[in-house]
Amino acid sequence: MDALLCYCRQGFEPELAGELTERAAQAGIAGYARTERDSGYVVFFCEDGEALDRALPFAQLIFARQKLRLLAELSGLDPSDRIAPMLAALQGGPRFGELVMEHPDSDAGKPLAGLARSLGNALRPALRKANLLTQQDSRRLPRLHVFLVAGDHAFLATSLPADSAPWPLGVPRLRMHKDAPSRSALKLEEALLVLLTDDERTRLLKEGMVAADLGAAPGGWTWVLTRHRLRVSAIDNGPLRQHVLDTGMVQHLRADGFSWQPPQPLDWMVCDMVEQPRRVAERMATWFREGWCRHAIFNLKLPMKKRWQETRLCLDLFAQQAGKPLTIRARQLYHDREEITVFATSRT
Repeated sequence: MDALLCYCRQGFEPELAGELTERAAQAGIAGYARTERDSGYVVFFCEDGEALDRALPFAQLIFARQKLRLLAELSGLDPSDRIAPMLAALQGGPRFGELVMEHPDSDAGKPLAGLARSLGNALRPALRKANLLTQQDSRRLPRLHVFLVAGDHAFLATSLPADSAPWPLGVPRLRMHKDAPSRSALKLEEALLVLLTDDERTRLLKEGMVAADLGAAPGGWTWVLTRHRLRVSAIDNGPLRQHVLDTGMVQHLRADGFSWQPPQPLDWMVCDMVEQPRRVAERMATWFREGWCRHAIFNLKLPMKKRWQETRLCLDLFAQQAGKPLTIRARQLYHDREEITVFATSRT
């Protein structure tokens, strides 16, 4: 059978497995997921991998950090020679433009980082010698991923640049800026990088645009918006960090983010309020239905149980109550915890 290998946040394997299974079934593709709790990955088996690729494009997956097509699973590897069985498994297949060595982003997987690094240094020249890895047209060729889950257990998988994340493990490496008011700033920075295309970041984040940050204190998301030269109404009864106000681009309004509405339409609205996800989804839909904003990024804090079902319900509720055509993308980002981040933009 064909299979997909997808990475996720540790502890969210059931949510990813449920999402893959349900989306495949909706496309008329029979399959099943295999995973272990806290492993950080899911393998989804089906009879038609190409159809599954088309039915489950990476951009539409919510709980997957990375989407790969599985080539082989190698267990019982001899520590004295892991490379020979890998080369044997790849013979007769395509050539690759890049080798990506990875391990699960989990408590059990992180100690494998050193082994993955050293194995990659030995495997690359062996792949080149076998004419399986080339630098010619490397950007257009598929990538080879070696995913170590134990010293004697590895998955070989491949990804297409247009249908996968460009970063190892699907995680963009962002550094906490010394001036950021809170770590939540990293969530919005990652959302802008992951959920928007290059063209959208250019078109939709222009100097002089106006935005609202609902539940802004202490000012992390407001600070990110000002770095893109947007003027921000920061809505929160709590205080903002002084250096955020000192930008001269922020108006702090002490009000409730769930009841405040702008006096005129805005370009952007962002929201990271801690509240029931359905209530947030309904309020975000009101903003679009009333024409108060054209683009939005917001978080939905998920319950401890039935998180995939709640995710699907909230996104459907948001889309239905918005009352107009929207482009909606959602992802559980690396800097998210028990939540997902949603980007929505009006198509009219």
